[in-house]
Amino acid sequence: MTFNVLLQYILPHRALSRVVYRATRWTFAPWKNWLIRTVVRSYHVDMSEAVQPDPLAYPHFNAFFTRGLRAGARTADRDPATVLCPADGRISQSGAIVDGRIFQAKGRDYTATELLGGDEAAAAPFRDGAFVTVYLSPRDYHRVHMPLRGTLRETVHVPGRIFSVAPFAVAAIPRLFARNERLVCHFDGEHGPFVVVMVGAILVSSVATVWDGLVIPPYAASIRRKSFAGQNIHLDRFAEMARFNMGSTVIVLLPPGRQLDALAPQQPVQVGQRMGPG
Repeated sequence: MTFNVLLQYILPHRALSRVVYRATRWTFAPWKNWLIRTVVRSYHVDMSEAVQPDPLAYPHFNAFFTRGLRAGARTADRDPATVLCPADGRISQSGAIVDGRIFQAKGRDYTATELLGGDEAAAAPFRDGAFVTVYLSPRDYHRVHMPLRGTLRETVHVPGRIFSVAPFAVAAIPRLFARNERLVCHFDGEHGPFVVVMVGAILVSSVATVWDGLVIPPYAASIRRKSFAGQNIHLDRFAEMARFNMGSTVIVLLPPGRQLDALAPQQPVQVGQRMGPG
């Protein structure tokens, strides 16, 4: 076990994340400007795509981190039936869900049931379906968009650890995505159900949705389910659905009959890019 991996087990995840949550919202100009400049320089952030291209014009670091993009910076694949990429980033893994198991990294997998909070009935429609896992780095656009048109049925806030989701951690920590704090979003689509899972990560496991605002934090002590049945929350394909307040991972589960294109690990992707046929 490397030192970086060992740290993942011994660091006080939630305490650190609470500190960073506050620090990234501090409006003290020298502090927030230093943070922003450091990230822009270290990760080569392309600010020309942003609605506000001046990085120092943002009131605090989190506003910069969750910045919107100018009109036309991302477009949806022209075929209205295709599955779209939900986020900018890189493919962690993608492919078939085999007998309910999802591939994480070489020698490691986890079950759809675990990912969805232990709900076997909710996982059953995806037992032999398909999945894609997208990793967002600090340089990426951090808003998440709909891969398909859908009606929100339920969200499930699953408590857990807040391990890093960087490639080194994904390769080393068993069942990482089924252990981290996460928000599971269940949708009913035109061709069956699908799920978008927002997986938290160390240093602010924070998720906000367009229908409910800030959901995480607070962190959960037990599984929290929230039904949206009958509320008619319909989201179009490519519409913004949520955002991460720091870097993390999005996992999409699709039912049998939905296929994905050949997506290689570490392949760069963008919101709206085709991931599979109609």
